[in-house]
Amino acid sequence: MSGMKARMACGVLLAGILISAGVAQAELDQARAEPNLEKRSKLALVNAEAALKDARQAYRTGDTASADSKLSVVEDSVDLSYMSLTDTGKNPRKSPKYFKQAEMETRELGRKLDDFQHEMSYTDRAGVDKVRARVQQVHDELLTGLMEGKKRK
Repeated sequence: MSGMKARMACGVLLAGILISAGVAQAELDQARAEPNLEKRSKLALVNAEAALKDARQAYRTGDTASADSKLSVVEDSVDLSYMSLTDTGKNPRKSPKYFKQAEMETRELGRKLDDFQHEMSYTDRAGVDKVRARVQQVHDELLTGLMEGKKRK
């Protein structure tokens, strides 16, 4: 009887993980549907922030699998934000509003990822490294664009 209860609890936990990952992914899909690329970038960063908050909460409750899936949503959201801004074709130096906003938000997101990583067990930190490195790379590229402008081909 106890084996059956354990399997049911495992099934409920797995369903919870899939539902929470699905919600974050649905919000990212909603951001992808935004036709205005600059607003899409902003929505994607809002989604990244929410996914990081959810990942922290999941990790604190001991649900590392859900935390890892939320961290991948953070990375996907940051990538969507950056791609949306580059797809505008605008020069960040001449039209800095959304580029600067994204630069500041990715800097803050990187700081929060660093804080989250310090809260984690040493063995669980590898998942955050990849996401943090990508967020830092996007931040650096945004900052370079603001400082140097768009490269001519």
